[in-house]
Amino acid sequence: QVQLVESGGGLVQAGGSLRLSCVASGSIFSINAMGWYRQAPGKQRELVAAITSGGSTHSADSVKGRFTISRDNAKNTVYLQMNSLTPEDTAVYYCNAVGGAGLVEYWGKGTLVTVSS
Repeated sequence: QVQLVESGGGLVQAGGSLRLSCVASGSIFSINAMGWYRQAPGKQRELVAAITSGGSTHSADSVKGRFTISRDNAKNTVYLQMNSLTPEDTAVYYCNAVGGAGLVEYWGKGTLVTVSS
């Protein structure tokens, strides 16, 4: 089992920045990749960015050049640095981890990001 706890969400004006954190605990040795997803009201959950255990990253086109995913292995933490935020970035942001023989997915409870215009 892997437990994920997000933090760092909040209210920010358009053009501002936020940094989300996700701390993993439990069977972290089994994790292959971690990522951030978001779900805006009335929309499906979508992948924002992901990072593998080897450090390879992937970002959605909508956030490239603005959001950066990184990890601190010593702290078992993944970060999402979000710059140049727009109201379209308003959503609940969820931390995700994939691991284990069956590629089990784990989810955090989410943190709300609200960007005002």
